[in-house]
Amino acid sequence: QVQLVESGGGLVQPGGSLRLSCAASGSIVNINTMNWYRQAPGKERELVALITRGGSTNYADSGKGRFTISRDNAKNTLYLQMNSLKPEDTAVYYCNAEIWIFGHLTYRDYWGKGTLVTVSS
Repeated sequence: QVQLVESGGGLVQPGGSLRLSCAASGSIVNINTMNWYRQAPGKERELVALITRGGSTNYADSGKGRFTISRDNAKNTLYLQMNSLKPEDTAVYYCNAEIWIFGHLTYRDYWGKGTLVTVSS
């Protein structure tokens, strides 16, 4: 099967930076679009940013100019560089990807378990 494991979360002061990583492992044939979502306490999960296999990106308004999504296709790894963090960025950040694994006929959706980002002084 496939595992998506996020890392890099933690406590940071307002204005600080964090870099999240998401490593995909397993019997992977190919990975299509990869996404970062987040869910703040009491709120619905929301899309933060996405990146296609070819490198095209899109961002939610909340992260434009502050967040940068990237990926390393050779390492099956997704990144999110977050700068100028604000208290309202506090949330659990989840990795999501469309992955084609051996034995399947098409891409399927997979999720990581999340990493907590807390922005507080």
